[in-house]
Order: sequence, then C-alpha cells, then structure tokens
Amino acid sequence: MALFTAHLQLPALAEHLRAHPDTLLIACFCADWCKTCKQYQKAFESLAEQWPQACLVWIDIEELPELLGDEDIDDFPTLQIQNAQGTVFYGPLLPHIEHLERLLHSISAHSPTVQSGPGDLRALVAAAA
Repeated sequence: MALFTAHLQLPALAEHLRAHPDTLLIACFCADWCKTCKQYQKAFESLAEQWPQACLVWIDIEELPELLGDEDIDDFPTLQIQNAQGTVFYGPLLPHIEHLERLLHSISAHSPTVQSGPGDLRALVAAAA
C-alpha cells in the first residue's frame, strides 16, 4: 500500500515514484479548509488498501501549489490519474468514493491519455522534492 500526504512526505513520495515509475498514480488535489475534502479524505485513504499496486497521493494545493503546474482548481476534490503512458483522467469528481472506484476499474494500460491537468506529476514531485 502506497499512500502519501504530499506536503508531509514529499521526499518519500519522490523516492517511491522513482522506484516505481510505472505504478498507477492517483492524486487528489484538495485544500485543508475545505469541509468536503476533509470528509472525502478518509474514504480516499481507505482506497489505498483496495489498490495496493497504486500510489495514492493527497495534495493540499495551498501547501504545495507547485504540484499544480499552471492549473487552477475550481472544484474540490479534483483528481488526477496517471499510468505509464500519462494522464488518463484529470478533473473534479463528486465526493463519493464509489465514483472514483468505478473510474479506476475502467482504466487500463490502453486507456487514452488526456492533455488536461498539471502535466507529469512524477516530474513535478521530483522537482519539488
């Protein structure tokens, strides 16, 4: 199980991503002041047990705005999912974990990549660490 709170564990996150470059990366962009995010965080963290092959990252955008690149967040939670080919999903989701679960089950190595989002999160983490 790989679960990281980015602003508290940035060096460990960067090392994990270096050691596992092809792992499915599931990032949740949030804010500490957001009550919806606070409620969603527990469900997001429990998802790590169901997806031990993935790397789940909780990113507080006010603590680590550099992980957003040039993107702005309009709605919380906003998720970014990357596989070895790149970003396969970026955008807000309703704060019900079953929506993310369904989305994760639909992703495969052949999922098309999208050009939206902050870009290569692995590179952004490495630069910030």
